[in-house]
Amino acid sequence: MTVTYRREGSVAIITIDRPERRNAIDLAAADSLRACWKQFDSDDGAHVGILYGEGGHFSAGGDLKVFDLVDHPDGYLGFTRTNVGKPTIAAIEGYCVAGGLEMALWCDLRVASEAAVFGCFERRFGVPLIDGGTQRLPLIIGRGRALDLVLTGREVDASEAVAIGLVNRVVPIGEALGASIALAESIAAHPQITLRSDRAALLRGVELRLDVERQLGLEALGQRGAEGIEWFRSGDGRGGRQID
Repeated sequence: MTVTYRREGSVAIITIDRPERRNAIDLAAADSLRACWKQFDSDDGAHVGILYGEGGHFSAGGDLKVFDLVDHPDGYLGFTRTNVGKPTIAAIEGYCVAGGLEMALWCDLRVASEAAVFGCFERRFGVPLIDGGTQRLPLIIGRGRALDLVLTGREVDASEAVAIGLVNRVVPIGEALGASIALAESIAAHPQITLRSDRAALLRGVELRLDVERQLGLEALGQRGAEGIEWFRSGDGRGGRQID
């Protein structure tokens, strides 16, 4: 299994386990992520969910080497256009870029190790943000900072990420999951009815135009996105060199 679901008390941990691909998401992984988050939402004993990447990296986003992802109503990555009724945390080690960043932005909170790296790397090879990034990023860090990341595709290290509000906690290397579990347990210890009600009120008070992002993203994919994916597959798009 490339994605697993397990419980530690009242905390559910959803783990992406494709370390040989820096936990990039293919269709099978996207389908499994969707199923795992649905399982979390219906699991009465799970009060907080954690998303984690095995092997030293959170996720490099969509797997452009195979790129078998489809435009599912729940998102290319399986779940990014859905909602769950309970708090979620991204436990981030290493690379959290492109669609990986969009998955982390979907979560309520982000705990990152000192070695974490963030960025809209899809900018470098002509693929659009299409899993909620254009909508969630400015809500979290502000419009100006979001435009900086979206337009440049530059790397953001953990110290900058916490300074601009992209992550909530920075911990030593290798401790992102443990710190996330501790944070989740502290949240799970509160009375859950009012906690979930307040969370829902906060989230519903902000409008996400995921339909607009989807429409514009699909148009971009239909124009030059496929060319960018092929360019990446050839090897030219790796290591940060940008498409002409």
